[in-house]
Amino acid sequence: MNVDASNQKPDQDRASDLPNIGKPATRALTAAGYVQLEQFTNLTEAELLKLHGVGPKAIRIIREALAANGQSFAEQA
Repeated sequence: MNVDASNQKPDQDRASDLPNIGKPATRALTAAGYVQLEQFTNLTEAELLKLHGVGPKAIRIIREALAANGQSFAEQA
């Protein structure tokens, strides 16, 4: 039985623990090198909003996922 490789996700998706934030936001974040939820603790919400494809809904979902893990975005300076 052959397995169709086109249905396989890239390695970066399998290693990702990003919440379900939608395809545009996920593409923007992975292209910028953000694939782990923990990485957002070093960023402010304003920094993420600068990425094309990341909007208020994605920020809210990431904020909620961080809070569920006892984490948060970096504080604005």
